[in-house]
Amino acid sequence: MGIEEDVEENKNILSQYDQEHVMNMGRMFAKAYDLDPELFARGAAVAQRPKSFAKMDILSEDEKEALQREIDHPWDIPAKLWQIVLSVSLCAATQGADETVINGANLFYPAYMGIDDDDERSRWLQGLVNGSPYLFCALVGSFITDPLNKRFGRKWVIFWSCFFSCITCFWQGFVDRHWFHLFIARGCLGALGLGPKSATVPVYSSEAAPAAIRGALTMLWQFFTAMGIALGYVFCIAFYYVPEHNIGGGLNWRLMLGSAMLPALLALAQIPFCPESPRWLMGKGRFTEAWTSLRSIRKHDITAARDLFYQYVLLKEEEGMDMPASQRLKELFTVRRNRNATIASFIVTFMQQFCGINVIAYYSSSIFVEADFAEINALGASLGFGVLNTVFALPAFFTIDRFGRRFLLLMTFPLMGVFLFLAGFSFWIPEESQDGRVASICLGIYIFTIFYSFGSGVVTFPYTAECFPLYIRTLGTSIAIGNLWFWNFILAITWPSLLDAFQPQGAFGWYAAWNFVGFFLVLWFLPETKSLTLEELDEVFDIPLMDHARYQTREIVDVFKVYVMRRSIVRQPPFYEKHRLAVTNDAWNEKPAPQHVE
Repeated sequence: MGIEEDVEENKNILSQYDQEHVMNMGRMFAKAYDLDPELFARGAAVAQRPKSFAKMDILSEDEKEALQREIDHPWDIPAKLWQIVLSVSLCAATQGADETVINGANLFYPAYMGIDDDDERSRWLQGLVNGSPYLFCALVGSFITDPLNKRFGRKWVIFWSCFFSCITCFWQGFVDRHWFHLFIARGCLGALGLGPKSATVPVYSSEAAPAAIRGALTMLWQFFTAMGIALGYVFCIAFYYVPEHNIGGGLNWRLMLGSAMLPALLALAQIPFCPESPRWLMGKGRFTEAWTSLRSIRKHDITAARDLFYQYVLLKEEEGMDMPASQRLKELFTVRRNRNATIASFIVTFMQQFCGINVIAYYSSSIFVEADFAEINALGASLGFGVLNTVFALPAFFTIDRFGRRFLLLMTFPLMGVFLFLAGFSFWIPEESQDGRVASICLGIYIFTIFYSFGSGVVTFPYTAECFPLYIRTLGTSIAIGNLWFWNFILAITWPSLLDAFQPQGAFGWYAAWNFVGFFLVLWFLPETKSLTLEELDEVFDIPLMDHARYQTREIVDVFKVYVMRRSIVRQPPFYEKHRLAVTNDAWNEKPAPQHVE
């Protein structure tokens, strides 16, 4: 038996049985749910030894070809899975547009509502109105998502959240001059639209995707959120010159806020025709429906049978599928495997906000006006931010499943900190040097955005969607996303006052410093999740975090000695080598260290 096959057996829960026993397990499973026994016998054998299918005489040449094609062409996926991709993309674009149409509206609605004075009350009320969706996401949306998922399933939660996004976006365009009315409309958008959708869509994607492309498919959420952010800026520019038409406060900012409903309408037309999540159906004991769903999103019967059977075996290992919500909430923090996942998810969601990106997403127009841009030019510069945020998420499609989630975060957080410092300190350039001042501010913001786009921007939602076990996945994910929205609200409500108290230099410097804090939080407390099935991650997250922190501290010192000081040292073995999953923890370990340096 080769080394690769040894590793494969060590990390497979079926390795304790011989092939005939596993095939009989597959037959019994199929007979229990009126499925094809012999197909599932072969699928069970492949599930036991997924890399050894070429040597299996029990498989037909057509089945071997299908399994090989899955490896060679991972994006050769069925039409139904592409439909899920399209629906997820539209949901994400809705999310992004919802977040940034307020950017242009900020230039107009405060004057109409009497909160544009240069005083403390106005600054806090602007922050409260802008941040209200994220407050309600955290306080309401994150708590209703799990029971809604449990009752209605992933697909219909997404459908109704898109419906409420449409209604509340329309509502925002008809508010009167009382700021509290806009606050309530935007709060309902967060509670019923953004909150349930943002917590459910990444879980739905991760449960539908094959393991080889799970990270890339799940990160479509963030990629198309970035595209929606750019779309929101397009709407702002498109409606900037719309005249008042005798409408109180003007028509332009109302159209900006209402325009975010357009991608949600397109998503509503797609979602009813998508299959339900196979894992959710299995959790409900609806295995025949799970087979129909999974078969529609896999290219061949053998790959669908392999995945369904292996998921069934792994799910049998999990306990408490129907335990009360209070018990599941308790186990998020009392069971080490779950606690570690909770800590990790809180780190990535907190840092996605405190890296400072949404300061720019929500207030870039105001920031550029502060830098002496004209209003329309400020919106154009903001569109540049949105375009960069979208375009530079593309490299992550090719890196997130190859190099891993941790690697992208560790490489980008320090660089984000450096360029956010550059943006803030550029405000010290004298106004007499106007061109140099503007160019330096734009350079800092734009390069910061580039590194965010293929780092924290694309890692956060895939990571939170995949790190929890199935029985608490929607609960854990919704709480983690609630954490993200809470800090999003804190950022939105405090930025106007922070800018006034610290000036742009100090305000940007505050968030720049958090990027360096984020580097160490990721280094010490974030396990890698790439290339593992969702259930196999139990092994990764069950290791004590302090063991992980000690190993990674030694590892980064070793990396510095080898690649910077060019010293020859004895490297540590891969972190999980002593555990059942012998996986390489970091992308830099894939590159062999120099044997000797003179």
